[in-house]
Amino acid sequence: MIIPKDLEELATYVEKGQNIFFFTADWCGDCRYIHPMMPELEASFPEYQWIEVDRDAFIDVCVEWGIFGIPSFVVIKDGKELGRLVNKERKTKEEIATFIRNLSVNKS
Repeated sequence: MIIPKDLEELATYVEKGQNIFFFTADWCGDCRYIHPMMPELEASFPEYQWIEVDRDAFIDVCVEWGIFGIPSFVVIKDGKELGRLVNKERKTKEEIATFIRNLSVNKS
């Protein structure tokens, strides 16, 4: 998982590549619940780069992108959003995997 150091680095992943942005925070219980499962999800979908975005460090990005609940996932390919799993609910590994598989089916 890539952890951007600043806004400029984060922007490079938005502009180029096929990336899944995982919005999280240390204090978020639901984020801590899913975090141990993230390596397995990454391994299941190697066609994506996985970017961990700390909600507190990038709060302006969260507001701009409409990320008002975490953990949340936004998939962007070369600057175009392909899909999002954004809400305040606890997410399961299966729910996240289904979301990503459905993106793959619906891609043009």
